Amino acid sequence: MAVADMELPPTVQPAIPAGDDFLSGAELAALTPAELIRRTTALKPLLQQHAAECERIRRPVIDVWNAIRATGCFYHFLPRKYGGLEFDVGSFLDAMLPLAEGCASTGWVAAFCVEHIWMLSQFPEQFQDEVFGGGGDHVPYVIAPGVTAPPGKAIPVDGGYRISGRWKWGTGVMNSDWVMVACAIPGDPERRALFCALPTAEVAVLDTWHIDGMEGTGSHDLFIADAFIPEYRTMNMNDMRAGTGYGARLYDNPIYRQPMTPFLGVTAAIGAIGIGRAAVVAFGEQLRQRVIPGSTDKQSDKPAAQMRLGRANVQVATAEMLLRAAVNRNVELAGGPVPANFEQRSFMRLQIASAVEICRGAIRSLVEAAGAGAHMRGNPLQRHLRDINVMSNHVIYDIDAASELHGRALLGMEPNSLIY
Repeated sequence: MAVADMELPPTVQPAIPAGDDFLSGAELAALTPAELIRRTTALKPLLQQHAAECERIRRPVIDVWNAIRATGCFYHFLPRKYGGLEFDVGSFLDAMLPLAEGCASTGWVAAFCVEHIWMLSQFPEQFQDEVFGGGGDHVPYVIAPGVTAPPGKAIPVDGGYRISGRWKWGTGVMNSDWVMVACAIPGDPERRALFCALPTAEVAVLDTWHIDGMEGTGSHDLFIADAFIPEYRTMNMNDMRAGTGYGARLYDNPIYRQPMTPFLGVTAAIGAIGIGRAAVVAFGEQLRQRVIPGSTDKQSDKPAAQMRLGRANVQVATAEMLLRAAVNRNVELAGGPVPANFEQRSFMRLQIASAVEICRGAIRSLVEAAGAGAHMRGNPLQRHLRDINVMSNHVIYDIDAASELHGRALLGMEPNSLIY
C-alpha cells in the first residue's frame, strides 16, 4: 500500500511557536551557565504543580513551556556564530535535571529539544543560516523533533528529494516549528540515512500517543505523503553518528564533534535521574506520614524503610555519575586527534543504559515499600514508576543489546547495529 493510501488516525494540532519571544543578543551575552541553572531550578515547583495536567492533556502545558523558553535554555548548543551560548555538556545536565525532577514528561521534551539544536548544527551551513540567522536584535532558534523509526523514503529529484513516510516517537512535535525526519534512499549504494528538515506546518501529526507512562510528552506519529526537500535541508545521519557532520567542520568546539548516540543517550537519560531524585524525595516525605497498617508505628521508624531510602538515594547518585562520566568522555574523545572507536562508543552506550537500569531498580524498590497508596493517581510515586518503565524502553537503553555490542567490541568483532 502506498503511503498516500494509508488509513490514518485523526490528526492533532501542535502549538507552533509564534517566534516573538526570542532573547536579545545582549541578554544572551550576559547569560552564564550558573544563571541558566538557577533559572531552570527555579522552575521546578511550577513543573511539579502542572505535572498531572501535563499528563492529562498529553502534551507540555503551554504556560510552563513558555516559562522554559524564557530561561534561554534552548540557546545552550546554538553556535556562537548565530548568537548562541555554546555552553558545556556538564551545565546541560545541571540545567535539565531540575526540569526532569519537576515533571518527567516536560523535562524529557525540553532536554531533547535542546539537544536537537545541536543536531540542527550538523546540517549544511545554508540551512543553519535559514533557521538561525537574520534575527536582528533578537536571536532566533527552532524547536524540532527528530524522528528516525521507521525510516521514510527519499527519492532523488532535481535539487533535492521527494520524501514520504510515517514515523513514530515524535517527541517535541507539539511545541515545534520544524521537524527532522529520517529517510532511506532506495537502491543507494552507500546506504545513506538522511535527516530531512521541513516546517511542522507541512507535516500531519497523528493522534497516536496513548500510553501508560510519559504521557505528557505528546510524542505522536508524523506523516508525510509527499514533500519536496531541497538538498541543503538534508544531512547524512551516518556522519552525525560518527561525529563528522557539518558542525564538526564548521565550529572549533569539540561539542560539535561528538558522536551522536552517546550524546542522545545521555540526553534521554536525564529524565531517569530526575525522576529517580524525585522518587527519593517523595518516598522520604511519605515515610514520615505513613503509619504501618495494623499498628501505630510510623514507617519512618522501620529500619527496612530507612535502608530502602538510603540505598535508592545512592543508586540514583551512582547512575548520575555514570551519566556524567559518559558525556564528559564523549566530548573528551571528540577533542582528540582521532574519532572515538567502536569499543569506546559501545562502552559509553552501555554506561548510559546501565544508569537508566539502576534508576529503574531504585524507583521500583521504593514503590514496593510504599504500600498500596503509592498506586493512587494522586500519588507522584505511581507516575514516577510508570514514567521510568516507559522511558527505559527507549531503544538506546536496551541493556542486552548494549551489552552485546560492547562484548563484540571487546572480542574484536564488528558491530551488528548502528546504535553506538
